[in-house]
Amino acid sequence: MENLQSLKQRFGIIGNDLHLNRSLEKAVRVAPTDISVLVTGESGVGKENIPRIIHQLSHRKHAKYIAVNCGAIPEGTIDSELFGHEKGAFTGATTTRKGYFEVADGGTIFLDEVGELPLTTQVRLLRVLENGEFIKVGSSQVQKTNVRIVAATNLEMQSAIEKGKFREDLFYRLSTIEITLPPLRERKEDIHLLFRKFAADFAQKYSMPTIRLDNDAIRLLSNYRFQGNIRQLRNIAEQISVVEENRMITPEKLNQYLPNNRGNLPAVVGGSKAENDFANERDIMYKILFDMRNDINDLKKLTLDIMKGGSIDNLNEENHKLFEKIYQEQHPSETGNVEVVQLPNTTTIDNQNTYDFVETIEEDESLSLQDKEIEMIKKSLEKNNNKRKLAAKELGISERTLYRKIKQYDL
Repeated sequence: MENLQSLKQRFGIIGNDLHLNRSLEKAVRVAPTDISVLVTGESGVGKENIPRIIHQLSHRKHAKYIAVNCGAIPEGTIDSELFGHEKGAFTGATTTRKGYFEVADGGTIFLDEVGELPLTTQVRLLRVLENGEFIKVGSSQVQKTNVRIVAATNLEMQSAIEKGKFREDLFYRLSTIEITLPPLRERKEDIHLLFRKFAADFAQKYSMPTIRLDNDAIRLLSNYRFQGNIRQLRNIAEQISVVEENRMITPEKLNQYLPNNRGNLPAVVGGSKAENDFANERDIMYKILFDMRNDINDLKKLTLDIMKGGSIDNLNEENHKLFEKIYQEQHPSETGNVEVVQLPNTTTIDNQNTYDFVETIEEDESLSLQDKEIEMIKKSLEKNNNKRKLAAKELGISERTLYRKIKQYDL
């Protein structure tokens, strides 16, 4: 079996992470067989290296190796690309065409982003895996092919299966052996090694001195959560190599190239910006309703104490403060529909006015979430002198979302 270090040099793989090494070792062990392999991992982790290793170390290495990006081929033509078509099978099919499975007979096909395949194509692919048979588009003749299939995806396949977007039987046929590549943020010791390699490559490409990082910049880079993984790191190295005149990079300078740098804070994975904004708005609404409930409970307690004592002046210091707090609110109706009023004909006991409680019927204030949202936005804008950036930060939503709300409610 080929030495792991020489394998990395041969295929240009950099890093000594334990999980990376285990994945490479598994690829080497499975290569001599014809078992189908599924490579999983986030976008940008280098999944395309595994099928190349498997093909080059297999008995098929002298035959064709074809890499197909399933997500880049339109749904209407994917069957024709993979399995070929007969002349006249559809508009524009002026000649008979061989598909990848026919061209790669005896070799290896790498299906990248296999989770993007349409369901009808998945049925055709399942037949190839089971029997080595396929039918061209527009034909009725069954053809044989002998190909080794290696697939890759960055999707959560179990979730796709549950949603009916991917066939479960096809998944199990593809994933006879599953190889998972770790994300770059879990390979912290490898980040600087990769950066140095990219920096040296770009220095040679653009004929300029190699950029270097000082110790603090190295720590900053190693602790950054690369959502784009190796692809993002390479892009950053290229930007700095081209733009920066000073070839020694400080953390302050490096930070300008790290978008949304949050250091070691956890990142939201798999959630879109719109979903995060919605979650923030929902949290604000929950807080408003929770505060309203607390105010109502406080008023009930205050009402009970006054009824027992017979007079506001008999309240203890704590309830006096509570009373003042409730009635100094800008919208006192939020605290309930019971208020304290002084009757016209009051009697005096020990030089103290006696107050009675009367239930007053008022129009119920709207508890609409939209009304509360408008009110919160208005208050925040007033407080921050109509500075939307500060108001958005206080409300816990993005400035773009705040702008949309202002336009929506014509504020």
